[in-house]
Amino acid sequence: MSDSRALADLLQRRSIRHGDFVLASGARSTYYIDCRPSTMSGEGQALIGRMGLAALRARGWAPRAVGGLTMGADPVAYAIARASVDLPPPLDAFAVRKQAKEHGTGKRVEGNFAAGDAVVVIEDVITSGGSALQAIEAIVAEGGRVLGILAVVDREQGGRQTLEAAGHAVETLITATTLGLKR
Repeated sequence: MSDSRALADLLQRRSIRHGDFVLASGARSTYYIDCRPSTMSGEGQALIGRMGLAALRARGWAPRAVGGLTMGADPVAYAIARASVDLPPPLDAFAVRKQAKEHGTGKRVEGNFAAGDAVVVIEDVITSGGSALQAIEAIVAEGGRVLGILAVVDREQGGRQTLEAAGHAVETLITATTLGLKR
């Protein structure tokens, strides 16, 4: 089975729920994609790490680190960083807080990140693009340079277009259409 098919199967089994949901963007939906049960599984870590790393390299992106808004991006970034150890050069991971801590360093970008670093922003699901834009704002404010955005799933609800219109390249591993959620 191809990695793409395996990812679709994993997401179908663990991450897709049907019903009436309000999304982070405020929009209503008849389905919800909670990637965490997939991205936090051993199977998902291996698969998404391998696929994510391949997608970065196919795009020609050579970041020093990968990361995004906690917590959806965290397991994806960690999986890609881990996969890169087996397929050098190795990458590091970081996380972007929704708000800066009021103690310690007070930073929003935590982990393996320093001003001047070239990074790829990670998303679990792109809907409106708002979470990626929040992460980008924090990264740029702390001196990072964003090469692009890598998402596990694109809900195909305009987020990709919003991000691209803002000048950011976007790569996704799978779409809502591929998952049979859009017709």
